[in-house]
Amino acid sequence: MDVAHTKQFCRSFPGVNEVESGHPANVLSYKVRDKLFAYFKTSEPERWRFSFRVTPERFLELTDQPGIKPARYMHRYHWVTVVDVSRFDDEYLKELVAWSFNKAVSRLPKKVQAEIRDMT
Repeated sequence: MDVAHTKQFCRSFPGVNEVESGHPANVLSYKVRDKLFAYFKTSEPERWRFSFRVTPERFLELTDQPGIKPARYMHRYHWVTVVDVSRFDDEYLKELVAWSFNKAVSRLPKKVQAEIRDMT
């Protein structure tokens, strides 16, 4: 999956907002309500590196692979960064991003969770 398809996939979840932050953050964030579940860096030298949250077990598994590293400042919450999404397995990436989205939804109030699930 390339960057454009990854963006499209992130936007396909119900209730998602795409928010671009300029300097100094320089990120393109994907949030469900106010909960972040994925983001791209938009400035050099990290342009189009993609980050998302994973389980603690997957964090260890993924960060042992070339092209995947702990996300800067977010690694303590088990966020990883994929250096080049086009080199990552499409189905596995979709599975991981879906888990990150569901984790973000689970942190919302129950009423909001129900509203989001009704959108599907």
